[in-house]
Amino acid sequence: MRKIYVIGIGSGDPDQLTLQAVKALNAADAFFILDKGAEKSDLIQLRRDILDAHIEDPSYRLVEARDPDRDRVTPEYAPAVEDWRRRRADLFERFIADDLGEDECGAFLVWGDPSLYDSTLGSLEEVIRRGNVAFDHEVVPGISSVSALLARHRTGLNRVARPVQITTGRRLAEGWPEGVDDVVVMLDARQAFTRYLDQDLFIYWGAYVGTADEILVSGRLSEVSDRIEELRAQARARKGWIMDTYLLRRG
Repeated sequence: MRKIYVIGIGSGDPDQLTLQAVKALNAADAFFILDKGAEKSDLIQLRRDILDAHIEDPSYRLVEARDPDRDRVTPEYAPAVEDWRRRRADLFERFIADDLGEDECGAFLVWGDPSLYDSTLGSLEEVIRRGNVAFDHEVVPGISSVSALLARHRTGLNRVARPVQITTGRRLAEGWPEGVDDVVVMLDARQAFTRYLDQDLFIYWGAYVGTADEILVSGRLSEVSDRIEELRAQARARKGWIMDTYLLRRG
């Protein structure tokens, strides 16, 4: 039976791969890559660099396809994401059926960890539900951007006997989560942290963590917010895209 590896590859540094991930890379016959367009072509190059660094036999195949665009304008966020995942599942089904032999292994390389803010597993589950192609699959955990961010800032995710919440910029813009003083924010295109400048908050912020373009800022939110906004704008103008994560800590 065909086998699929979903491999967490960390946030960009080839040294962040686990030994389990390296073994899975070397077991794969084909790697399925979703092209996100010219602006993010360096993400594909980072994947190639990881393969070059860790694979012993260079006879593997790269199978590429254009990643479906997601509707980022509609206010109906959840249905838009579900439609995007369905169209991704269409691609995944074709990858497995057409580009993988009956006894071969294929692999998806997932930034960070496959379990945290990634759609690959959801789309594969859709392929399984359809029942058109049979395959086994294994998930290999990776170092998430959250773990990498906190390591680079030399701090922990939570404090003793206190909870932490991971959320999105969209949800943070709606209000501070109840019952927590430590909030990790991902996918914040709206810079929702600017809504909380009047509160006693400390921020640990990072963009492109684990890559040569890494940017780090920490300090009291009211004092470093302008600096983060400036760096963010410069980075987006230079690269055409930005991936950033931050921890807000109250008190």
